[in-house]
Amino acid sequence: MSTLLEIKSSVLRQVQNRQSFRRRAEMESSNSSQETYKVPSADREETGDFFDRMRSVLQKQENMQRYWRTEGVLNNSIPPPPENVGEPKAFEKLLLSKREIEMLYEEILYTLVYTAGIVSSEHIASEEELFHYLQKVFGVSKSDHDAVLHHVKESKAPVFALKVTVVQARNLLAKDPNGFSDPYCMLGIMIMQSSKETEEKKERKFSFRKKKDKIEKRSSIREVLPAKYIQVTEVKSNTLNPVWNENFHFEIDDICSDQLHLDIWDHDDDVSVAEACKKLNEVTGFKGMGRYFKQIVKSARSNGTAASAEDNADDFLGCLDISINEIPVGGLDKWFKLEPRTSSSRVQGDCHLIIKLITNQRDTVLSKKASGSVIHEMLLNQLLQYEHKQTEVESWNWKGELSKHAFTILSHHSMQTDLSSLQQAVIKWQAYSKHHQIVSMDYSFLLGLLKHIEEQWDPTMCQREQEQSLAESFTLFTEYCLLLLKKLRHNFPVLNTTVINRLEFMLRCLSQIHNMQSFRMVCPFHNELHLEIVAIIKKGTLEWYERTYASLRPEEKNTMEQLRCLARLADAVHEDIEKSQNVYNRLFVSIVKVDFFSITYRQLEKLVADEVSAAMGALKGTEPESPQINHSIGEALFELYITLSEVRKFRDYLPLKDNKSLALSGFHELFKVSIHTWLITIHEKTCERIQRAVDMDKLEYVDSLSKHSSSAVDVTICFSQIKEFWAQLAWPDSSEAFVFLTQLSDDICKAAIYYSESIRRKVDRGHQSSVGQALITEQLCIILNNIEHIRKFMGNILRDLDSKPLEIAVDLSSATDGKPQVQKALNTQLQNIDIDMQREAKNMISHLTEKMIGDIKKYIQHISLSPDSIQNDEAVSPLMKYLDDKLIILNETLVKENLHRVLDALWWLLLKFIIDAVDSNRGVSVEFYGRFYYTLEALVDFFHAEGQGLALESLRNGDYRFLEEELRLNKCSTSELIEKSSEQSKYGRLNVKCYYESSEQKLYVEVLHAADLIALDANGLSDPFVIIELCPHHIFPLVKCQRTQVKPKTLHPVYDELFYFSVSLEQCRRKSACILFTVMDHDWLSTNDFAGEAVLPMNMIYGLNRPHITGGVKNVQPTVLKLTRPKANVKSILKMLDGRMDKEAQEFVKKLREMEKYMEDD
Repeated sequence: MSTLLEIKSSVLRQVQNRQSFRRRAEMESSNSSQETYKVPSADREETGDFFDRMRSVLQKQENMQRYWRTEGVLNNSIPPPPENVGEPKAFEKLLLSKREIEMLYEEILYTLVYTAGIVSSEHIASEEELFHYLQKVFGVSKSDHDAVLHHVKESKAPVFALKVTVVQARNLLAKDPNGFSDPYCMLGIMIMQSSKETEEKKERKFSFRKKKDKIEKRSSIREVLPAKYIQVTEVKSNTLNPVWNENFHFEIDDICSDQLHLDIWDHDDDVSVAEACKKLNEVTGFKGMGRYFKQIVKSARSNGTAASAEDNADDFLGCLDISINEIPVGGLDKWFKLEPRTSSSRVQGDCHLIIKLITNQRDTVLSKKASGSVIHEMLLNQLLQYEHKQTEVESWNWKGELSKHAFTILSHHSMQTDLSSLQQAVIKWQAYSKHHQIVSMDYSFLLGLLKHIEEQWDPTMCQREQEQSLAESFTLFTEYCLLLLKKLRHNFPVLNTTVINRLEFMLRCLSQIHNMQSFRMVCPFHNELHLEIVAIIKKGTLEWYERTYASLRPEEKNTMEQLRCLARLADAVHEDIEKSQNVYNRLFVSIVKVDFFSITYRQLEKLVADEVSAAMGALKGTEPESPQINHSIGEALFELYITLSEVRKFRDYLPLKDNKSLALSGFHELFKVSIHTWLITIHEKTCERIQRAVDMDKLEYVDSLSKHSSSAVDVTICFSQIKEFWAQLAWPDSSEAFVFLTQLSDDICKAAIYYSESIRRKVDRGHQSSVGQALITEQLCIILNNIEHIRKFMGNILRDLDSKPLEIAVDLSSATDGKPQVQKALNTQLQNIDIDMQREAKNMISHLTEKMIGDIKKYIQHISLSPDSIQNDEAVSPLMKYLDDKLIILNETLVKENLHRVLDALWWLLLKFIIDAVDSNRGVSVEFYGRFYYTLEALVDFFHAEGQGLALESLRNGDYRFLEEELRLNKCSTSELIEKSSEQSKYGRLNVKCYYESSEQKLYVEVLHAADLIALDANGLSDPFVIIELCPHHIFPLVKCQRTQVKPKTLHPVYDELFYFSVSLEQCRRKSACILFTVMDHDWLSTNDFAGEAVLPMNMIYGLNRPHITGGVKNVQPTVLKLTRPKANVKSILKMLDGRMDKEAQEFVKKLREMEKYMEDD
């Protein structure tokens, strides 16, 4: 906005570059987006301020919640604390004597000296490397190692054996007419063959099977066939995909040259070769079995060549040859493709075998005293102690990764001691779980070990010794974890996600154990997990509470210290409950189905409630007669109440069945006496703070974007803290809470009035000093803004006082609707405080406008005394310039609401002074009124400022309308006033014809039509009709009025209706005789509405005082009558004309009076 306003006046054009409302609009647009405040430092600098302490109490819970959550974000890299359970029982299980370590070292060297099997890239092939690694693990010197190694080499070598599991075959050939076969396997060990036999083998595969007639003929076969080298499976009838799952054990003479040979045959019903093999397997006591095996091979081959190929081709299904020296350390578990016996044989399919090299008759001390599984666990325990120390990751984050050296040693030992996959899984769990109890590991890794046991579990594969050791490991680990849970808050504090993740996986381990089939088998009489956890949680919570309370107990046992101790104890309980609800409970409920929050909340709530009840009883006992609680004790009680209230709120998270009979349900009754003291203290401290803020207020803007001073900000902060106090108080009893709320809101209102009065007294004192006028004006504006700032804030804060719970409670406790009662009380207070604040604002505005009254009167007098010869804009210019200068200052210093209030006050003053000037100058020139009329219109444009200032409706009030009409009429010339007295009515026109026929003594009246009638119906139209009556009634007493028809829904009705009245010539020639035409709007449901009226004097009718016309009424010219309504301003115009001394005005007034006299004349 580049100009204040634009009107057709040179004086306003002179000030068009001045900034007032437009500067305000720009400033408000820039301020609308944000408003910032600087909190004054007055109260912040004063130590021990009541509201600072109250704010810290109210924000304490939020700060605690923010603290531990922020810590969790900031401290993700902090390692978890050590898992403290004292000395675990597993420590004794892992402790080996010196002799046991020596025997274990011998056992491992024996394993490495007599290794067998092919090593892979995952193993260490170098024996020296492995020896060196073992020395470091066991801490053995070179000389001791050499001595043990020498002893091992002198020992007897172990006996190697081959463990074969024939699992199944698939896609075999069909040999029987029904499209299936009846397959079975024959398998045995082939000792090393000669070169000639090797060449023959190239041509034909070896087979145990002979033609049935050949077997029967060779009676000497039982004398030469070594039974332990040949074994046979069951026959699986009518299948091409047989499943056997049968285990076989073969001793190996030479692991470098021996081979495993397997045949698959179709069973013959006439003679069973399988039965023959079984009978052969009954042969015992042979010596030198190796030499017989070669003879059997030769005999089988010679017999095979003697028979035709067609004789036995139908029975053979395939064979396999596997060299012993090609079996890896970990064994084989694979599908082997079946091979033909000769080039003419036709075979197909595969056979699944599990092959493993093992040892027997180990010549070591330990192997003679303990089983292989026990020794293997001892070895793994020893390796874990060393490997864990070598890891590069955090100790607690170790996932059990082993070096190649350790893996190689474990692989050889597990192979040689014939440990199954299940046994290895169990041993790994036992070793790692015990090691974890000494040095913490990653729980997710332990969980994986448990799942692996469950995957491998087979009840038939587990021996009694292993069941006992597994049960012991489950028990040790469970007890260890329960001890950790007992000190949950120390071992798993809410610091970071790492700790919580460890707790989660530990609980998952416990849940996994108790859900495992193996656990139910080896620990049949175990307790339910959730019962054990509930018991340990209760015990741990009680111990935590007792330790916490003991650490907080004051040395001096006085009331104040005891209350502070209880407040800190309640804080600790609240924080613990909050962590339980937000963190721990989710884990316990989802994993082990234990409601951690409900257990700890009910326990802690009861404990702290008992302590508070005892303390409050003691406090009451010391001062039984209405104790006068001092401020310090009151603040301590308030802090304790707020914390207990926060603790009590957590009951909403309890299940419904646990939400009853809580110890803190009626705790507020203990503080009922204290709350009155709190409210009184708050009001006193509020008034003290307000007075301090006013005293320190320099009446300067708090910042460039605000128009109030520091005291207003301080007061709003104070009120906000009171509102927060009420929200935190949350008094449960509805009837008592209603009283407290009413008192609190009333105190806030009193404090606001107290502030307004205090800040006004401050400026009053400033008026008495020698402060400059401009500074006083600016200070008054700032104070006005302060009051408006507080008034707005008061409206918001009283609405924001949390009364909804109170309304609901009143609804439930009474038969009537509680919301109207509460709202009515609050609204009444809100209206009263708004009225009081508006009154204070008006008082300040009066102070402000009083400074301007003298100048405004001076400029009004200047306009009044200006000569008629000067232009109106020159006369008005000083006043407009003064107002514009003032408005620039007001616009820069006042907020919008206050600016409008000041403008309202100035507008009222200006109207009053102009009315006084006009009233005191009667009988002056027309130009005098013209100047003030010009001034009035210029002021309207000025104060409206193109919509930026006051609204036109507000400006054109009653005083304005009165003044505007008087000035507008007084500035008119006499002829203009005369014209206005009879100007066309805005109510429409009526066309009529009137004629008096003297020969008939009848007065004819023809109503033709009307135009431009006013709309009196809701549809914007009317239903008009016309009433014709002769007046006055005392001249025409017997003549009745007549009426036209109703013309519906029109403002331009056409009637063309003729009426006549039988009246004498003498009656019509009376001076006051006239015809009254009344236009009415017909209403079907209620009374008719008046639209307008017109009077036609009879002396204007043809046939009476005017000449007769031939043809009568038909040839009379129509008369147009203007409809009127009684007008108030007609008398004012007559009054103005009567007051004028010019001849024209006096003659017009004289004629009007004669006409009135003529109309009234009888």
